[in-house]
Amino acid sequence: MKQAGLVVLLLVLAGLDLLTGSGFSLPAGAILWKLRLPRMLTAIVAGAALALAGTQMQALFRNPLADPHIMGVSGGAGLGAAIAALAMGSASAWVSGLTLVGAAFLGALLSGGIIVAIAARVKSTGTLLLAGVMLGFVFSAVSSILQYTAGEESLKLFYSWMAGSFSGVPYSGLAVLAGALVVGLALALTCRRGLDLVLFGDDFAAFSGARVSRIRFCTMLGCALMTGAVTAYCGPIGFVGIVAPHIARRLLGTSAHRRMLPGALLTGCCLALCGDILAHAGRTPLPVGSTLAIIGIPLILILLWRNRL
Repeated sequence: MKQAGLVVLLLVLAGLDLLTGSGFSLPAGAILWKLRLPRMLTAIVAGAALALAGTQMQALFRNPLADPHIMGVSGGAGLGAAIAALAMGSASAWVSGLTLVGAAFLGALLSGGIIVAIAARVKSTGTLLLAGVMLGFVFSAVSSILQYTAGEESLKLFYSWMAGSFSGVPYSGLAVLAGALVVGLALALTCRRGLDLVLFGDDFAAFSGARVSRIRFCTMLGCALMTGAVTAYCGPIGFVGIVAPHIARRLLGTSAHRRMLPGALLTGCCLALCGDILAHAGRTPLPVGSTLAIIGIPLILILLWRNRL
């Protein structure tokens, strides 16, 4: 029943998102088809992907603060996308979006691989979290260095991308995002029982028959693919991956991934839509990364205050 309520909320927010935004100089059909519908669908797919990634990473590392943004995976994806975008320069308009997604995926996979390697040697979740944060800082520093070598056009593209937005994604890009989500969801569903066991520790999971190394590889592969695609097209979007699993867990009253995965997916969609609605509520569109921070930070503080994290 609670998941049905999330579906209803999702439909309501999707309708509100279609009614929010600028573009009144265009005919109503063009506004809906060319601007608002792809923006709304992008928010749904991106929110679902980031929430799925956050849910799996919190289970895999047994850390309630783990998500693609904090653990440095988004930073790796951002660095890959930045290298591709800055290298393409003025040619970026006619280079396939798959190139950008591929570069972001490789960056996310590199970051995810480093985190998994560290996790194999470090047992403290606090130390692992710190390692992820430091890794994100390293990628951010490298991205900053690249900015000094970029031209004016590349910098404009880079800063616009860094702000984060669900707008401007073509239907071809939306198809790539949806494909990444489908693959990531399939991998998550394949590993859902193993993730339940990993919650009790790697030793317990291995004793229960789970192949921990396989679970880590498949999970991080799916997370890297989804995070890379979202980061490439929408920029570095934070807070959805960390907040959505906690809301879903509180609503559903369980940590079993059979229910958590669809619950977190729906919650992530709703959070992303809320951020997009807030970003386009005024006359001037705001960066969706900032509006999601406005929504996400108070929720995290509330959970901390109630000792839920």
